[in-house]
Amino acid sequence: MGKCYNSVEISAPIDDIWIAISNFHDMSWAPDVITSVTKVGDKGENEIGAKRILNDAFHETLIKFDSGKYTYSYSIDDGPGPVASDAVSNYIGVVKLSDKNGVCLVEWSSSFDSANEDEVSEFCNPIYQALLSALKDKFS
Repeated sequence: MGKCYNSVEISAPIDDIWIAISNFHDMSWAPDVITSVTKVGDKGENEIGAKRILNDAFHETLIKFDSGKYTYSYSIDDGPGPVASDAVSNYIGVVKLSDKNGVCLVEWSSSFDSANEDEVSEFCNPIYQALLSALKDKFS
């Protein structure tokens, strides 16, 4: 099983960061990374089963959402290159926030099955790093 892990510490209240990042259908906090979010279906922004397409390429489904624990999980159902449905399976991404003495730790991780685990990690890690940098910039 392949894995990715990225994190960032942000000097801002956890609730403020959660408000920015928790809407599955809104990634306006990362405009240089995510240029388009298309809502698919009728599920709301935090409803299990909510679907989105990012940058006309990444098809994702919200599979867990826990506002009380500041975390959500999603699957990548299809995407470009190494995250295409015929190249990877069981791709689960997890976003988790925690408070460390007034500093918010944002963790973005994933696990997946692929014959090319390194290729998937090399593809996804820079995206997660860019997303976390954009989130930190929003609160700087």
